Parts: sequence; C-alpha cells; structure tokens
Amino acid sequence: MRLRLDLSYDGAGFRGWATQPGLRSVQETVEQAIATVLRLEERPGLTCAGRTDAGVHARGQVAHVDLDVDVDPEVLARRLRRLLPDDVVVHRVRLAPEGFDARFAALERRYAYRIQDDPARVDPLHRSTVVAWPRALDAAAMSAAGGLLVGEHDFAAFCRRREGATTIRTLLELSTVRSPDDGLLVTTVRADAFCHSMVRALMGALVAVGEGRHPASWAREVLLAGARDPRVKVMPAHGLVLEEVVYPDDARLATRVGEARRRRDEGPGTSTP
Repeated sequence: MRLRLDLSYDGAGFRGWATQPGLRSVQETVEQAIATVLRLEERPGLTCAGRTDAGVHARGQVAHVDLDVDVDPEVLARRLRRLLPDDVVVHRVRLAPEGFDARFAALERRYAYRIQDDPARVDPLHRSTVVAWPRALDAAAMSAAGGLLVGEHDFAAFCRRREGATTIRTLLELSTVRSPDDGLLVTTVRADAFCHSMVRALMGALVAVGEGRHPASWAREVLLAGARDPRVKVMPAHGLVLEEVVYPDDARLATRVGEARRRRDEGPGTSTP
C-alpha cells in the first residue's frame, strides 16, 4: 500500500531532507519513526515533493511511502506524532490515490522567503524563520525584477549544476510584497520544480536590485548570461519555507506522473531549492 504523508518541520536542526551518513536529516528521522511504530526490520523509503537544503523549513511538505503491511493511516499518524521529535510534525497520513507520486505528480511547489529590513522591527522570536537585513530594500523593484524571470528558462545562472541534470525550469511566480502589519518583505516563489539552491540564488539577485545596486533589468541579464555571476549571493537558508505542493485531481495523477517522468528523461528533475 502507498501512503501519503503531509508534514511540517523546522529545518534548523537538520542537514536537509535527504539522508546523509552521520548527519541528522528529516527523511531518516521520519523513516526511522515509521519503522519503529510498525516494527519493521528496515526503514521504509520516503519520497518527498521537494528535497529541502540544510536549514530550510517546510510547512507543506508532502511525501509518500510504500509498505508491504496493512496499516490504519490515522493510527499511524497519531503514533508518529507521539514518537517524532518536536521539530517534525506529521499532520496527516492517508491512503494515496491510484497513480499518486509525491515527487512526479506535483504540478508546482510554492516557497516563501521572508526578510525584515528595518532593524527597529526585527522580532527575535522569529529569528529562525526571518532574515534580518541591515539595509533598506525596495519591494516594488524586487517584484519588478522577479517578473522578468517568470516563464520557462534555463536557470543555470541561479543553480548549482549537477552531472546529467538540466537547469531548465518553469518559474510561475516571483513576486515580493511588504506586509502592512509588521513590515516584512515576503517573496513568493512558485515553479514546476527547482534546481539545487535556485530559490536562494534568485533571492540574492532580487536583494541586489532591492538595495539599488542594479536596475530590475539586471536580473534578466544574469539569467540570459547562463552562468553563475559572483555578484549574485545565495541568501541564508533559514528565511525559506516550503509552503505548499499542488497536485492535479486524482483522475489526472497518472497523466501528470507520465509527463514529469518524460521531462526528466529529457533532462529536468526536481532538486533542492
């Protein structure tokens, strides 16, 4: 049986989602908890929608696991919540519909990046999820720059290359607004998939524009150059949160998985932001 898990985690104490020898990861932590609850001899393999980097948080992560034993999903969810550490919460476990794949069935991933650029309004209670920035930023300029990057492009200028993997992605939204309540700058980033470190590099370009060091058009010039630009700094991980993963209706799951797998065979593949 294939189960879908909806979960959240504080990324501060993890070296990212993916299992790494000798390092604490979200994947290994949840897999070990499932094995303990179900008394399995080996950890079951979890597949997630987006493999987050060290320090990146998730409010809306989705994963699936295949089990050879019959399980009551609600009972498993309750037992996992009791067993898991405080920085991981499994909100829901349910039987996955036919054709569901947490990674390949996803239509889009939505991230949010939060910055406080007013030193007088920095909230120490939010220091683990909001980046305190020492210089004032122009939200409108950042949003204008982001709009010039929307669409299907080769994002090699904003990605860490991996052997055999393409850097072509479809960016659906890159917009920045300032919250009227607390003055936070919140950038929404939506795409069909992301390359390694792509979101934080995109944020580095937007911040450079927001500080007035470059015009909005500069971000697109960097994109079209097709190579990493030393002027684009990768922003800190703790300001980034995976907020939501969007899937099609159940009837379209298998079709979407087929589309995503074909695209991956041609090069594209979901990686870490």
